[in-house]
Amino acid sequence: MDLNNNATVFARLHCQPHPLRLPNAWDAGSALLIESLGAAAIATTSAGVAWSLGYRDGDKLPLEPHLAAIAAIARVIKVPLSVDIEGGYGTQANSFENVVARFIDAGAVGINIQDGADSPQTLCEKISRARSVAERMGVRLYINARTDVYARNLAPAAMQVNETLVRAKLYRDAGADGLFVLGVTDPEQIRDIADNTDLLLNVIAWPGLLPADRLAELGVRRVSVGSWIPQTLWANTAKLAAGFLADGNSEPLFTDAAAYAQINGCFPD
Repeated sequence: MDLNNNATVFARLHCQPHPLRLPNAWDAGSALLIESLGAAAIATTSAGVAWSLGYRDGDKLPLEPHLAAIAAIARVIKVPLSVDIEGGYGTQANSFENVVARFIDAGAVGINIQDGADSPQTLCEKISRARSVAERMGVRLYINARTDVYARNLAPAAMQVNETLVRAKLYRDAGADGLFVLGVTDPEQIRDIADNTDLLLNVIAWPGLLPADRLAELGVRRVSVGSWIPQTLWANTAKLAAGFLADGNSEPLFTDAAAYAQINGCFPD
């Protein structure tokens, strides 16, 4: 994997007429499958990665298994890889700069990092430090700043656009490339945000969200699906497993199954 080339490609994918579509992956197999279906890049869902490794979402997944999962994804794909690093793992034992460097070494050319319930200034400091370490490594890391103004109701409804734009300016000045507004769906609010920030706008699949082509008209540059695919797989797996446990009938297991040889043949030796 050529990190510098992938970093350049990934940045360019945000500057096309239609938004970059990212059906988020959660492990090496899902990343390989999504790439094979035509995805121009792979982005991870922090929730999906955590669940696949036996942890709750929300900064609960330890750093080492997360890094191992990212390295496993990078091993099997050729397209650019962006990683959701949630709050960024910075601790006394693991400096934030070291964490960012290790994700880049594992294959990431983009990161999502979020403000959550912390102050915007905390995220500004992380963005600035991530930019500095990436530049020292010679990689043009794409930094996507996620704000939870909508998802956590961090401002009254009438003030959410304004609060998002205030944060967007801070994050841009700190060195971010993109703005990920989790949970926004109103078309006029999306347009207002896109029109009033220099950051490239990312939204996520959400009940009531317009299709990607119509979002392009509002100024959206990237649409991701977050944890919706693994959530659907969880529900489908529960249905199949519960049915088999209840009646022992194996026929439903075959109805929508991909062929073993088809799956196995996708993976490198």
